Amino acid sequence: MTSSLAIQHVAFEDLGTLAPVLDHAGMAPRYLDGWSPELAHVDPAAGLVVVLGGPIGVYEVAAYPWLAHEIAWLRTRLLAGRPTLGICLGAQLIAAALGARVYPRPSKELGWTPLQLSAAGRASALAPLDGELTSMLHWHGDTFDLPEGAQLLASTGSYRHQAYRWQQHVLGLQCHPELDGATFERWLVGHALELAQTGVDVPALRAETAARSGTLARQAALAWRRWLAEVGLASAE
Repeated sequence: MTSSLAIQHVAFEDLGTLAPVLDHAGMAPRYLDGWSPELAHVDPAAGLVVVLGGPIGVYEVAAYPWLAHEIAWLRTRLLAGRPTLGICLGAQLIAAALGARVYPRPSKELGWTPLQLSAAGRASALAPLDGELTSMLHWHGDTFDLPEGAQLLASTGSYRHQAYRWQQHVLGLQCHPELDGATFERWLVGHALELAQTGVDVPALRAETAARSGTLARQAALAWRRWLAEVGLASAE
């Protein structure tokens, strides 16, 4: 049985709709904080790792020195060819571990916008997330250069690098297909200061999430299952 580990950076950004897919595949995950000293004792080559989101920047190592250790741990894992999925901050950390630059953009992308899949994206596990099938939640102000050798899978008009694949075992997602609409209020409370600073209409965002999250959850479950099959962790369904 393959183990799975979710590296978490803030409590309310969890595996969401990915969790039941992993449970069904016999890979019930355990969580570990990215800042935890315990990460140094985890075998980088073990099981499946999902690196989750958070509100800090990859480049804020002076304020959060443990980021350097997490990036180094990820680099060892990636070069060992182990299946790794990064979401939002997680995708940025993976990009940094692969030598790419991560940096802030002048404006944030926060709200619902459909993805535009590349030809490679439409042929990948992300095909169910095409903008003609579902919208997508975005919550980021940083972006990254595409790592050397990576394949761009998805973009939006505001942020070109939304999803990428590196070799066959690494998937990075700047956006949030894992969103669980049933727990979205945690995001609104946890990010209350950012929402106020950005001028987001919270009731409107809550209503749009209620209307769109069900479709996203169904499409994301298809994408998760296809990706697990692609990396050899589950049978194709």
